[in-house]
Amino acid sequence: MRIIFSRKGFDSAAGGGASPIVGGAPVSLPIPSGGFSRTTYGDLGLGSHARIASRGALGAEDFCHHDPMFRDDGNCLFGQCGAAQTHLANQQVGVGDTFVFFGLFREETSGEAHHRIFGFLEIAEILYLSTCHDTVRAALADFGHPHALGMHGRNDVIYSGRGRLAKSAERSLRLTVDGGPPSLWDRPHWLKKGGFTYHDRPDRWLRGCRLKSVARGQEFVADIGRRQAPRDWLGGIIAAIEG
Repeated sequence: MRIIFSRKGFDSAAGGGASPIVGGAPVSLPIPSGGFSRTTYGDLGLGSHARIASRGALGAEDFCHHDPMFRDDGNCLFGQCGAAQTHLANQQVGVGDTFVFFGLFREETSGEAHHRIFGFLEIAEILYLSTCHDTVRAALADFGHPHALGMHGRNDVIYSGRGRLAKSAERSLRLTVDGGPPSLWDRPHWLKKGGFTYHDRPDRWLRGCRLKSVARGQEFVADIGRRQAPRDWLGGIIAAIEG
C-alpha cells in the first residue's frame, strides 16, 4: 500500500498566496486554469477568497483548475499527467492506495502560513483518458473536470474513489511545526529516510521527527508495505477529515 502526499491549491507561485481557513475550516483554492476549464471561482463560491489570497490578481470571473473535485456523492475525481503522473506510475500507485491532499493555508485575515492536509482520496479506479471509451470521457466532461475537457498530456489520467474535504482545521491535520517555516514539518513518526520520494537528502531528516520538505513538486509517495503504524496514522487522518 502507498500513501501519497499530494500538494494542491494556492501557494506563492500558483495563485499568489495561501488558501484561507474560514470559520474554522480549510478552504482550498484551486489554482488558476491552464486553459481547459468551464468553472470560475465564482461558480464555486470562492470569488472573494481568491481575490484576497491573490491580492486582487484573481476574482469571481476567473476560471480555475477545479481539481481535485470533491463531489456531493462522497467521491473524488483527481487528474494528473506529465512528469507527476509518470512518477506515480513508476511508484506503482494504484487501486487501494490513498492520496492525502495538502496545501498552504492561513487564517483569512491573519495567522502564519503553514502546510496542512485538507482532504483525501482512496483510489478505487484509474481512468486513462487516452484510451477510455468516449462515453466515459464525456461523463467526466459533464462533471466539468478539467482533465476530461481537454487532454493535458499523453499520459493523462483521472483517479476516482471515496474522498472527503476536511470540515475543520484539526491540529492533527497540520504538517508544519509551530512557528514555521511552512516547509519544516512535524513528520509522522513512521515516515523514515529512504521511504519518501523526492526526500532522499540526509539533511532533510532532522532530530525530533522533523522534516525539511521539498520546495516544489506535487506527488510524494510513501510505500508503507504491510506496516501497521502508517495505517493507524492514515486512519486517524481520515477520521479527523471526516469529523
